Amino acid sequence: MLWWFEVDSPAIVLGSSQPIEHLDLDACRRDGVDVVRRRSGGGAVLMRPGESHWVDVLLPRDDPRWDDDIGRSAWWLGDCWARALARLGLTETTVHRGAMVTGRWSTHVCFAGVGGGEVVADAGGKAVGISQRRVRAGARFQCVVHHRWDAEANARLFSPPAPTAGDLAGLATEIACSAAELRAAFVAELD
Repeated sequence: MLWWFEVDSPAIVLGSSQPIEHLDLDACRRDGVDVVRRRSGGGAVLMRPGESHWVDVLLPRDDPRWDDDIGRSAWWLGDCWARALARLGLTETTVHRGAMVTGRWSTHVCFAGVGGGEVVADAGGKAVGISQRRVRAGARFQCVVHHRWDAEANARLFSPPAPTAGDLAGLATEIACSAAELRAAFVAELD
């Protein structure tokens, strides 16, 4: 099952166990950014209308793509995203198949780390972020693709010690396409 979400107002989405103290709530209010929490892990994701797409993929446990190993469980999904991005012109990508790669700010910002199945452009920057929530019946993979990555807008939402715009610059690869093009390319590769 596939759920596509349209971002209609700015929000910063915290990971399930991420402390609210990571954020400067006054800065979020000043910027008109709602603070919400997802039930999957990882760092925060700033979502703004026209700049990012959120896609959930639900996979039942009895699906042949299911993998009990949480580190490998999203590899198939990353492969689908990599093929979809190739359809849109981003052909130089790698699906991460190693241990979680963390950096100084990965507990704060999702795109500052790389997990299993996430797609990284060979030129640098994450193209697709994936987090997951697993329950007895299956998994919910939450995927984010950015059309625009604004390091400054991200950085100013965090409380000290906070990443700077320079720390966050280049973490994401911007995907230049319409929502309809992204959806069509992904759906074609998901089947």
